Amino acid sequence: MRAMTGFTSLYSHEFIRIAACVPPAEVADPDFAAEQALRLAAEGDAAKTAVMVFPELGLSSYAIDDLLFQDALLDAVERAVARIADASRHLYPVLVIGAPLRCEGRLYNAALVIHRGAILGVVPKSYLPNYREFYERRYFTAGAGVTGGRLSVAGREAPFGVDLLFRSSGSAPFTFHVEICEDVWVPLPPSTRAALAGAEVLLNLSASNITIGKADARRLLCASQSARAIAAYAYSAAGPGESTTDLAWDGHAAIFECGDLLAETQRFPRGPALAIGDVDLGRLRQERMRVNSFGDCKSAELRQAPPFRTLSFRLDAPDTSVALRRTIERFPFVPSDPSRLREDCYEAYNIQVQGLARRLASTGIERAVIGVSGGLDSTQALIVAARAMDLLGRERKNVLAYTLPGFATSEETKANALALMRALGVTGGEIDIRPAAKQMLADLRHPFARGEAVYDVTFENVQAGLRTDYLFRLANQNRGLVVGTGDLSELALGWCTYGVGDHMSHYNVNASVAKTLIQHLIRFVAASGEVSEETVRVLRAILATEISPELVPPTSGVALQSTQQIVGPYALQDFNLFYLTRYGFRPSKIAFLSDHAWSDAERGAWPVDLPAGDRRAYSRAEIRHWLEVFIRRFFANQFKRSTLPNGPKISSGGSLSPRGDWRAPSDAQAKAWLAELDENVPRA
Repeated sequence: MRAMTGFTSLYSHEFIRIAACVPPAEVADPDFAAEQALRLAAEGDAAKTAVMVFPELGLSSYAIDDLLFQDALLDAVERAVARIADASRHLYPVLVIGAPLRCEGRLYNAALVIHRGAILGVVPKSYLPNYREFYERRYFTAGAGVTGGRLSVAGREAPFGVDLLFRSSGSAPFTFHVEICEDVWVPLPPSTRAALAGAEVLLNLSASNITIGKADARRLLCASQSARAIAAYAYSAAGPGESTTDLAWDGHAAIFECGDLLAETQRFPRGPALAIGDVDLGRLRQERMRVNSFGDCKSAELRQAPPFRTLSFRLDAPDTSVALRRTIERFPFVPSDPSRLREDCYEAYNIQVQGLARRLASTGIERAVIGVSGGLDSTQALIVAARAMDLLGRERKNVLAYTLPGFATSEETKANALALMRALGVTGGEIDIRPAAKQMLADLRHPFARGEAVYDVTFENVQAGLRTDYLFRLANQNRGLVVGTGDLSELALGWCTYGVGDHMSHYNVNASVAKTLIQHLIRFVAASGEVSEETVRVLRAILATEISPELVPPTSGVALQSTQQIVGPYALQDFNLFYLTRYGFRPSKIAFLSDHAWSDAERGAWPVDLPAGDRRAYSRAEIRHWLEVFIRRFFANQFKRSTLPNGPKISSGGSLSPRGDWRAPSDAQAKAWLAELDENVPRA
């Protein structure tokens, strides 16, 4: 296991740092190219970068036409290779350099993989473009089909072919593959087979001249390849100094992971440019395990093709801490990009509406019954129920909404609930549950019935249970369907009473909506223009209300019962939920990511419209404490999730439905997770 001192290093948590490089060029000047490559390599070394990829034919320049046949140039290229190989003895990164190389009377557009003074292997370009502005077949031999070979370059022998994988056997283990420019533009890129054979990082050395719109095409190709291959994809293109006789160059380098852009250079740089991305190998490995169709494709494809040669090298994790250079969204269910958040809210809201409308239509039930507390969850569920009636062409009066005040219901939340019912035009009602609750507590001989201020779990659940009883009987009486209100975060933490309203219903529209997303869905509806000004006013008042179950009355000197003081800040707990269930990460890695995201309130972007009071930092001690609380509560409350009613999946972050994303035994123990947390995450 990792020592405590390794907690803050990205290499301790299945990350590696890779770089896509754009050095300045001088046309047909290998000495200059080697000098510039080594300058960038020194930067990569200082940053403890594992792999650095450089442009296609970078040592010679790309657009030099028949100069590629000149022995003087090719000899100079080999001298440049030797210089870089010698210098690499003292450098941490693996360097992947492009050059024209001779082999058995043929010329290849090739990539050299260099590390610690050795040429680990040489990969030729498989597919040579010979259309529009490209004439590569005039100079080069295609590498497609070249396997099992060896090549002598700069006085060094190295494996040669398109069948090479490069695998670190050190304490920073990973596998990468190399292809060149056009290879990713063809229908079946070589990197596809390489990924199926185990490559996690795919590198592309490119020259790629620029024309209007081409940068977007590159992004699309590289992002889609990284998504399909469940891999990281690093792409580097030629930049300033290349020949502009007939072409121009924008120096575009970018790194993608599972379709997500990690890093990108500014295009048209005036000097050297470097895109550095910290790749989450743990995410890639988890996804490949989960996506069984990836494994099926691997079995089918690799049976029909020659095997890869795996070339080992040793790369150990640095013995110093390496801080993560990567944006980690504080709210995995709530993107910080405003346009993406609007789109997510639009989709989530309409998924909820569509799900409920379909259930009402398929059952033939005319009415929806819902309890409205004046809190966030029931507010969103009521909005959805009203909109579902619109979608079905029914009157909103078919939504039967009830507020059911108990011993701790505040006048504020009750007023908000009644105002929301009126504003939305649903049928509103109020049932005071206190008389029935007093009778039940008296029947149970509870101390409260004797006038004692005993507010235990029985006291709380009598109220919660009665509300549910009333709603289900109201549904019987009115031929209605009870709409659930409990959200994903409450289900994860077990912050719901078994068999009552926040757990049980006929159909729960919020079941896979995280608490941190609920407030943004309400804001989305308020800003949509489809609700009245009065509705917007009420929604804003509800958003400003403290989250509370309102089951225990506030007493003299005691504040209102606060959910987040008991189960933890939903901001942190939704973060923990996402990374535990979506990716299966170790607690120490979740804590590492949370520490990076939350330890500095000034780092990174916040979701739009998030109140200033919610924009706070959390210490490492707080992060660790609430993660431990989450693990304990999550495992202890699986029995509640094993009996959930139906409800639509909302987010790619997953749901906790026992029929969907999360299937787990109700009696599983949390010991292994807690032990890993104790061993690898410092308490302060």
